[in-house]
Amino acid sequence: MDKWQGYLQNTDDLMKTVAVDGSYVGGHAIGIIAVDLVYPKLPGNVVNATTFDFPVLYKKVSFEIEQLFAGDPALEKMIIDAAKELVADGARAIIGACGYFAHFQKSVAAAVDVPVFMSSLCQLPLIKIGLKSDQKILVMCASGDSVNQEFFSKVGAKVEDCIIQDVGSMDSFAPIRWGKKILDNKKLTEDLAALAVKVCDEHPEVGSILLECSDLPPYACEIQRATGLPVYDFISLINWVEHAVVQKRYYGFF
Repeated sequence: MDKWQGYLQNTDDLMKTVAVDGSYVGGHAIGIIAVDLVYPKLPGNVVNATTFDFPVLYKKVSFEIEQLFAGDPALEKMIIDAAKELVADGARAIIGACGYFAHFQKSVAAAVDVPVFMSSLCQLPLIKIGLKSDQKILVMCASGDSVNQEFFSKVGAKVEDCIIQDVGSMDSFAPIRWGKKILDNKKLTEDLAALAVKVCDEHPEVGSILLECSDLPPYACEIQRATGLPVYDFISLINWVEHAVVQKRYYGFF
């Protein structure tokens, strides 16, 4: 069967005979590979399903997050297997719920037959195109020490186009970074906004901000209010991908 069949566009479509591939669940276009971590996952977080206006399907992988930061090759098969399982269950695109899944962008994309965007960092080349030639992108990330040109090259980006700012060492970010169950969300919101303002004041060449971490989208609005700059994150990526793989007809007046 054509994998792009299965659309029910209106009430009349509900009366048609339909045929589908065998799957225990349906209706989800976005498959998300998520690391098994315990900490408060607020709306806006990639691994909080209420973040999205459309269904998503998660697949859990279990390892230490430091292994992912380092791009441990031992993780590759587990991650590819997770992507294949999501595709088998009907996902039309694969997302990795941590920016450091970028280490495996090329290998996962080669292993499945749907679009793969393993990291929020995949947006960097597109963001750069929209800036003036002398402007840079502030990248706020969970592990600044893990960022180098070899890492960025896996998503077609250049470190020289960016200002890298670590947030993993912030006290208010520690519950997320180290898996605690209590989070002072007000303090973290204030700290992230203040940090973004500080970096932008020190680097007036910053023209846009990218939040690498899948835990940072809940704070994108306050960061934008504080800096006045465009803010990209995992949610801007996922919404863009979902729009591409689940196109809808337009209705209205003309």
